[in-house]
Amino acid sequence: MTTVPDELDRAIGEGAESLFAAQRADGVFDYSADNLTSTLGTVGALSALHHADPRGSADLIEAGVGWLRRTQNPDGGWAMVPGLDSEAGPTAVSSAVLHLVDPDGSAEAVRAGQRWMDDFGGLDAIPHPEVVSWCRQYYGFVGWLSADEMRRFPLELGMLPGLHRKVFDLRIPMAFALGLAQARHKPLNPVQKLLAKLGEPGALKAIRQVHEHEGSTGAWCENAWVTGLVCTGLARAGLAPDLVEAAVQWFRKTMDPDGWWQTGPLDAAWTMYAARGLAEAGYADDPRLTASVDLFVRLQQHRSFLAFGCPPGYWGWAGTAGWPSTLETGEILSVLSRLPGDQQADAVTAGVDWLTRMQDSRGSWGLCVRNTKVTNSGPCPMTTVQAVDALLDAGIPASDSRIRRALRWLSTAQLPDGAFESVWYRHHTMATAAVLETFARAGQAGGDTARRAQRWLERARLGDGSWGDGHGAPATVEETGWAISGLLAAGADPESVRAGVDWLLGQRESGGGWPSESVNEYVRHVSRYSNPALAQGMALRALGRYRNSQRLTNGEHA
Repeated sequence: MTTVPDELDRAIGEGAESLFAAQRADGVFDYSADNLTSTLGTVGALSALHHADPRGSADLIEAGVGWLRRTQNPDGGWAMVPGLDSEAGPTAVSSAVLHLVDPDGSAEAVRAGQRWMDDFGGLDAIPHPEVVSWCRQYYGFVGWLSADEMRRFPLELGMLPGLHRKVFDLRIPMAFALGLAQARHKPLNPVQKLLAKLGEPGALKAIRQVHEHEGSTGAWCENAWVTGLVCTGLARAGLAPDLVEAAVQWFRKTMDPDGWWQTGPLDAAWTMYAARGLAEAGYADDPRLTASVDLFVRLQQHRSFLAFGCPPGYWGWAGTAGWPSTLETGEILSVLSRLPGDQQADAVTAGVDWLTRMQDSRGSWGLCVRNTKVTNSGPCPMTTVQAVDALLDAGIPASDSRIRRALRWLSTAQLPDGAFESVWYRHHTMATAAVLETFARAGQAGGDTARRAQRWLERARLGDGSWGDGHGAPATVEETGWAISGLLAAGADPESVRAGVDWLLGQRESGGGWPSESVNEYVRHVSRYSNPALAQGMALRALGRYRNSQRLTNGEHA
């Protein structure tokens, strides 16, 4: 295929209109239809209802059991999103919860799930120790493990907020709730019993802080999986009956008639990628984006998130009272800084202050707790460059100490082959491309870190010019778009990425958009999901940059 200006313009125009077709009146680019059903959300709800209200919620439990059995894959496993390849985490907890709530009727489904787990290598083969810990909790609930085989959550950390934030991070309410249950069901020595008793008030306080911050809706994180863990722990502990009852009522209100629960909305996460792609494709001045700017200003949170020790000024992935996230805060700040108007000026200032205060002492950024080392939300190269890009977009110079410290840390985080890891996106293409772009924007495209990252990206390119994960996986729009964007930002000749651009053009769907793939990590290395807005936004970003680069090469105005 030959990339010609008319075809490129048509693809960008049709892709933009396809994106705008998903925009609601309130500015949200709504892809909820692609992100609704959730195996983990359903498992969490069923466990909670079984422990908290088995008789009163028997109808909900029956419906959820039926849905889980209908969505089991032919190989016996489950995926986080039905219809995808089986994954170990969802399979482990799904088979366990079916045995817990319906041991007779679901016996064959449970056996099939456990056969899949045996073939996989069991819990210890799951490449994420925290996921293994959660799964072992469920195995303990049903007697597949003894109580003393389950990881102990140190309830005494409730006395030390600064420490428990670094140890548990965003898992604070879940870990404390399960720890409270363990204090009553797990064999403890006299010292552990004393420490648990001393830590109990602080643990309950942290759980309530999160619940009340979100408006006491009965949910934690607007997420059935997270709420299920918290409710299960509290119900088994016989504590906080008001919180348990609120969770039960929330589950009743939020169950789909078909018998499933979702993990939670992603209003901000959809909208930030859509708006960023549109802005880079030439639509920054489109009046339709005004509603999205207003949305972002409205979604910024101006109260501290006490449980995580977060100051105000951040964004989460959804809602006006959700959990803080550097990822969303960085991306939204970049969007607001790139779009015209001054109604967002105060929001940008507050967001920059939040990022400044949340930067780790080592120079990196994690998701929501400063200086944590937790594997699934601690220091992350890609999250760090998203924060740095936001600072640069907001007008912070590359010579600023915040940016220099971050770049130094990134250089130490580079893998031996030149790639970079990411906590929230599939390894390694997107993270490597994002880091390359940041170093180029900071004037360090010629340095060793950037050169090694660029060489890795060039080696990872597939034969048709597209990119997958760099390790043999098929190409995706998301990874190809990010790789093209990163290379162009680093000064690559447009001709060198033309094959990738042609591949993107060839992937267009009949409605003008692009297909999305499960490249977003829900739990790192374990469960993934797709974000259609990311696919559309990255395709438009890449095509817009390519068009601008061609014009500059030809001496035209971009």
